Amino acid sequence: MKVLLIEDEPKVASFIKKGLEEQAFEVDQAYDGTFGVKLALQHEYDLIILDVILPHMSGLDVCREIRRHNATVSILMLTALGTTDDKITGLDAGADDYLTKPFEFKELLARMRALSRRGTENNAGEKLTIADLELDVVKKTVTRGGKPVNLTAREFALLQYLLRNKERVVSRVDITEQVWETSFDTGSNVIDVYINFLRKKIDKDHPAKLIHTLVGMGYVLKEQLEV
Repeated sequence: MKVLLIEDEPKVASFIKKGLEEQAFEVDQAYDGTFGVKLALQHEYDLIILDVILPHMSGLDVCREIRRHNATVSILMLTALGTTDDKITGLDAGADDYLTKPFEFKELLARMRALSRRGTENNAGEKLTIADLELDVVKKTVTRGGKPVNLTAREFALLQYLLRNKERVVSRVDITEQVWETSFDTGSNVIDVYINFLRKKIDKDHPAKLIHTLVGMGYVLKEQLEV
């Protein structure tokens, strides 16, 4: 896996870079936001580890700028800002996951594996569909009504999970375990935020809504919600 590390604290950056290289990752490094964007747009990366507080350009702005050009690269925010609101802001900027400092290196590796696992799935040629929505597992593309829908890596994973379980109610705990594949505060509204992201991209401009909420139960992807 080729990783871009954008982190301005030399000790933290050195610790992460050394640990990843010992695990056979290829790591490029940037100490400020502006250079981080430059590297991200000039090279192909499997994953970007991004601090929020950076010189010259904040990590949030870096994330937004990368997302303008690349909707699929996995972005893991790594920061000391750990409140729920901070996490939501980072995810809203386009990050796929959020790890708060201080952290254990093994958890960083676990989250990286979870984000990369979708790229190694053995689903050659598989397409998941419902109504006029189609997700191509291998090409990592989504269309609705024949028009492309740009999703982040985490949004893609969530939609893929909903499609694999279409017409079945999935709980927030199900989504946490199957999509995030690691623990986080289940009392937060991170999953609700991501469901809303998907609704805006999948359902907003279409009269037939596909993503439905069952209060107290979870979510279901189906063409029409039974009353």
